[in-house]
Amino acid sequence: MNAILGNLTVNNADPALLSINTIRTLTIDAVQKANSGHPGAAMALAPLVYTLWNRIMRFDPADPIWPNRDRFVLSNGHASMLQWSILHLTRTTAVNANYESVGAPAVTLEEIKRFRQLGSKAPGHPEYHWVSGVETTTGPLGQGIATSVGMAIAGKFLANRYNKPGYDLFDYNVYAVCGDGCMMEGIGSEAASLAGHLGLSNLRWIYDNNHITIEGSTSITFTEDVIARFIAYGWNVIHLDDANDIERIEQALRSEPAARDRPTLIVIDSHIGYGAPHVHDTAEAHGDPLGAEEIKATKRNYGWPEDAQFLVPPEVYEDFARGVGARGAESHRSWLEKLSNYRAAYPALAAEIDQMQRRDLPEGWDHDLPVFAADPKGLAGRDASGAALNAIARNVPWFLGGSADVGPSNRSTLKFPGAGDFQPQTPGGRNLHFGIREHAMAAITNGLALSKLRPFAATYFIFSDYARPAIRLAALMELPTIYVFTHDAMGDGEDGPTHQPVEHLISLRAMPGLTVFRPGDANEVIEAYRYILKLRHRPVVLALSRQPLPTLDRSRYAAASGVANGAYVLADSDGPLQLILIATGSELSPAVQAYETLRSEGVRCRVVSMPSWDLFDQQSAAYRESVLPSSVTARLAIEQGSTLGWERYVGPKGRVIGMHTFGASAPLKALLSKFGFDPASVLTVAREMLSSS
Repeated sequence: MNAILGNLTVNNADPALLSINTIRTLTIDAVQKANSGHPGAAMALAPLVYTLWNRIMRFDPADPIWPNRDRFVLSNGHASMLQWSILHLTRTTAVNANYESVGAPAVTLEEIKRFRQLGSKAPGHPEYHWVSGVETTTGPLGQGIATSVGMAIAGKFLANRYNKPGYDLFDYNVYAVCGDGCMMEGIGSEAASLAGHLGLSNLRWIYDNNHITIEGSTSITFTEDVIARFIAYGWNVIHLDDANDIERIEQALRSEPAARDRPTLIVIDSHIGYGAPHVHDTAEAHGDPLGAEEIKATKRNYGWPEDAQFLVPPEVYEDFARGVGARGAESHRSWLEKLSNYRAAYPALAAEIDQMQRRDLPEGWDHDLPVFAADPKGLAGRDASGAALNAIARNVPWFLGGSADVGPSNRSTLKFPGAGDFQPQTPGGRNLHFGIREHAMAAITNGLALSKLRPFAATYFIFSDYARPAIRLAALMELPTIYVFTHDAMGDGEDGPTHQPVEHLISLRAMPGLTVFRPGDANEVIEAYRYILKLRHRPVVLALSRQPLPTLDRSRYAAASGVANGAYVLADSDGPLQLILIATGSELSPAVQAYETLRSEGVRCRVVSMPSWDLFDQQSAAYRESVLPSSVTARLAIEQGSTLGWERYVGPKGRVIGMHTFGASAPLKALLSKFGFDPASVLTVAREMLSSS
């Protein structure tokens, strides 16, 4: 039968075809009105997305964040109209930052009409936290599929810990749609390799094999055998040669028996811009509106009123309500009933699930955090961090993480009894082994955080460059992901400038929504973790030393709890100040030594420890003035990194001892002397400032 709206008749007898063509026409209308966007992939993949959502996925539009929902990731995020169409047509409801339903649609038809416009809930790429129903922010190609691996790992971990006989609370699947770009980006290869090793049978990637990128046919750059590559990774691979055959698509998506111990890649051959008469196999539909005449011709091919815009026949809403709406509501209802009985049988575990979903922490989570006694020989930041990670993990059962192959070096291994390793046969292990895959590690860790686990990822600070795209997405998504970076400066010594970060601190400090810590001794490391674990919507970078740093005597100097303010007065003098020394990380101790010498010479000076610029900038003006009084213009900052940005704290009359070039290969002591970070060099500059003031 035909769908009739007033005097408009849509000639689609099949409800599925009617819904699919609604997705397509919403896409071309939205892109045309915005005069911006990528209609081709969305048009071609409409049958896939319809089949996945309306026939396969367990997703309750009335509660898009219930814990055991199936996850949908649109890794080729330029096809975002697929996401906005499906969220609108399923009538998915919005939730707020407190995880409460607000009773309003996540994406209205009016929002779609304002596609890619300021403030619209239908932005150019999927944005987590901005639009309910979006599982992760995507756009940089490859990030979405890599993040989906973290979601799948989380599903395995949650099932292992919380599922009990008769209570399968966690058995969700993760579906990620990707394109040629995701397959070309290295992060996708890293993530696929690890997923195959881990046998993530709850993971499905659907590859839109349309042979088109912006520059034209993929034949100019991308001619490898993707199917053979994924078979080599240990994946189950299914190849479909028709993107419009929804029966075969459904059969492939339900292919459980062949994938019980491995992830699945479904390769779908598609024609970009399906249904548009003149854009098959061209790049035109990938990044441009079709144009008025092409749209009319396309709609005629669909049996659609050619002059109708943003038309949604009522039967389409009904189709999705009968499909994903009814199935999702029943799955959710059954799950809630199961959870209610689970609470009576396993109250402690049920309480953990509740806390995890709210991003709360167990009572007493920080009781085992160590306090380190004063010690001139001290402890490396990485060692203090290792102690903190283990103390936290013992008390927070959903705290887990790992390193890009350097766990023994950066002390990121959880060693307490029962910690274990996450492997195919031991999915409850708390130690994740990412291999030498920093790009994928950071994105996978975001996937864990999106699944409400509390994860950390660790490697050397110099390799934060490899992790940076995912760190940026964590900041954009407001995820409480923890990135632990050791070997933060020239402590590598003989390894030379390739392993000695210079510009990394300032580049990460420049990232909105990211808090960067560079603690100066072991107790500052602990206090940083005490602050970090309480964050619910902000990622953190910890830059930690390889070499031992003296543990300061806190009976003589201020308590390390000042770390929570970003900067604090560590050591002070009576009377009007003549000089302020500001330092972070390994330079805090030389600053303190210089302070003691200057005080013995009668100089009234102060040492300010500033482990976090971001946190200090968040403090009140009165507090900032109390730490760095504007009346004191003689200020000296010391840090083994770029001097860029320090002028905001030292002022026009201050000075900075920092790096103006790359490092060098030599023993650490020689490097400190060469670049001016030893106490004698600090004293020399301080005295020059005093004599000129």
